[in-house]
Amino acid sequence: MCVFCAAVPVAAATGTSLDNKQRKNTQAQGRIPKRIRPFMALTIIVIFLLVIGSAIVHLRYYQLWL
Repeated sequence: MCVFCAAVPVAAATGTSLDNKQRKNTQAQGRIPKRIRPFMALTIIVIFLLVIGSAIVHLRYYQLWL
């Protein structure tokens, strides 16, 4: 498995975990959670970039490194 393919589930799990911790802390403090969730937005952006990188590597592997 390539580095990009392995990093997608790791990024998703990490981003979801950070988002859940932030929401739980906000609710524990008695505040209303924000509509804009920065960790989830960053997670989506990172996953998108990793998928694009993975597609490039898998489509162009032999042309780039051989």
